[in-house]
Amino acid sequence: MIQRFDTGPRMSGMTIHNGVAYLAGLVPKDTSADIVGQTGQVLDAIDDLLKLAAIDKTHILRAEIFLADMDDFAGMNEAWGKWVPQGATPARATVQAKLARANCKIEIVVTAALP
Repeated sequence: MIQRFDTGPRMSGMTIHNGVAYLAGLVPKDTSADIVGQTGQVLDAIDDLLKLAAIDKTHILRAEIFLADMDDFAGMNEAWGKWVPQGATPARATVQAKLARANCKIEIVVTAALP
């Protein structure tokens, strides 16, 4: 069985199948914020979706981070470091990419395990 959450016309915010939660690429709502602020918004959105699956960030297996500009790497890591649970850090990749919305500085995709 596949469960879908926050389903819209083009995608779902999260799908769950065989004990794994797959989150869509999440972007900030307020793109006027700097990279620390935009990253914080995305991390809050991840927390909110994980709560729908009755799990938290300690269940994250992998995070894929897309930055519009690698010059924002340090600022993203500042926000990430305050958020990520020490001792339960997931596998992670960070790359520079042209994002769909010009003012977005970051997009994060997460995969998490259910208990």
